[in-house]
Amino acid sequence: MKKADNQLLVIFGASGDLTRRKLMPSLFELYVRGLLPKRFAILGASRSEYTDDTFRQQQREGIRRSAKGASYDDGQIDEFLRMIHYVSFEPTEYATYGNLKNRIGELLETLGSPDRVVYYLATPPVLYETIPAGLKEAGLNVAATKKGWRRIVVEKPFGTDLESARRLSELLRGVFEENGIYRIDHYLGKETVQNILVLRFSNGIFEPLWNRNYIDYVEISATETLGVENRGPYYESAGALRDMIQNHLLQLMAFVAMEPPAVFEPEPIRNEIVKVFRAIRRYTPAEIGRNVLRAQYTGCEIDGQYVPGYREEKNVAPDSTTETFVAMKLFIDNWRWGGVPFLFHTGKRLSKKQSEVVIHFKSTPTQLFSGQCSGRSCNKLTLRIQPDESISLKFGLKMPGAGLSVRQVSMDFRYDSLSSDYLPDAYERLLLDVMLGDSTLYARRDSLEASWQFIDPILRAWKQNPQRGLLTYPVLTEGPDPQQLLEDGNDRPDENCTLDESIFQE
Repeated sequence: MKKADNQLLVIFGASGDLTRRKLMPSLFELYVRGLLPKRFAILGASRSEYTDDTFRQQQREGIRRSAKGASYDDGQIDEFLRMIHYVSFEPTEYATYGNLKNRIGELLETLGSPDRVVYYLATPPVLYETIPAGLKEAGLNVAATKKGWRRIVVEKPFGTDLESARRLSELLRGVFEENGIYRIDHYLGKETVQNILVLRFSNGIFEPLWNRNYIDYVEISATETLGVENRGPYYESAGALRDMIQNHLLQLMAFVAMEPPAVFEPEPIRNEIVKVFRAIRRYTPAEIGRNVLRAQYTGCEIDGQYVPGYREEKNVAPDSTTETFVAMKLFIDNWRWGGVPFLFHTGKRLSKKQSEVVIHFKSTPTQLFSGQCSGRSCNKLTLRIQPDESISLKFGLKMPGAGLSVRQVSMDFRYDSLSSDYLPDAYERLLLDVMLGDSTLYARRDSLEASWQFIDPILRAWKQNPQRGLLTYPVLTEGPDPQQLLEDGNDRPDENCTLDESIFQE
């Protein structure tokens, strides 16, 4: 694998949870695998009053607590921690950007590296405009040498609607070049997601079937057993539609639905993604109610233990109409997908934690054999993203013995079966990509705005009628049935509470 140029990574919000749980453990894994640049340093910048040593100790604990950290000795961790530095930083006071500039200059000089810097905004979204403006004011947004560059990584959410997304994009483009702006979606760093492209475009057995002639519908889901935990203020302003569908699930859909690019390079791939988003059928206000379900989880006593509902969560309004579940049917109006429903659903406090893409193929026109499957989902290809990354294909086979009786079977592949191969974390892949300057798995401005153009009318309809169509579902149940959107019925969720003890083990 190509190694990245020597550079400096600056993490804003470095004392926060994202840095400790995800970014530093992922950077450590890249270090252990020899994938970091030869001369590389990490500068944490945050309001907290740390020294280099106290900040390093905090990150040591995060690495140790990570899934793979326990397998490494202190010597390896010590070597990595020597790359880490810290500067106390107040993002709303422009005077402190001078201190930041001095520290960046000192580290680059020590490294003997050209002026190459990646800025990572691991901060609350309220600072997404403040910090870039401060960097520009201090002259930290442009490199001082021809061999240098500046890149910035922005975590979701990328705005709260089309207008705010455009405003944020305009601000960022006023500070950095578009090819230096990396809008990160950690879902796209998962191996199974990337394998969608390989599965489609490298196998002649799938690509000829990947269209409206052979596919009945496509199902994309991401469900969680956990509630909003301590993220009440964020979730009140976001909800399931913004938090999951506008970015994660629509990006997954684009990988499933896109046309093959002329060459496998970042811009041709992102061009095809934009075409998918622009082809999504926009719903009228009347159509929204027939094609989109929203719901909110309610409290329930399960085996003597009361699990609170959404309105009982910390920092959530007692009369909140924020959705914690969304099911949606949409169509892509182009030659390949005309008339094929794409069915989404996502929710919190459901009965299982699972993310997957399921391709449901059309059934045979007639039944010739006893026990042969009929209707939907007889043949399906399932790409499981979490918890166990895997791919499975379901089809009918003859049962042993006399006669021609059919049984549905699955052919399965699990990534953890590749015991000799390392399975990187999503953030490892995406951090390495930004160091290399590979934007393939990062969202581009036009695709982001095209996705908001579809989502915005739904948000406006809900805002005008906050209570209309808002269903409820008891915690830790399956929630409303998304399949009803494919039918004419108006089924409602099961109101019985049942408990799977494993959900409390997360």
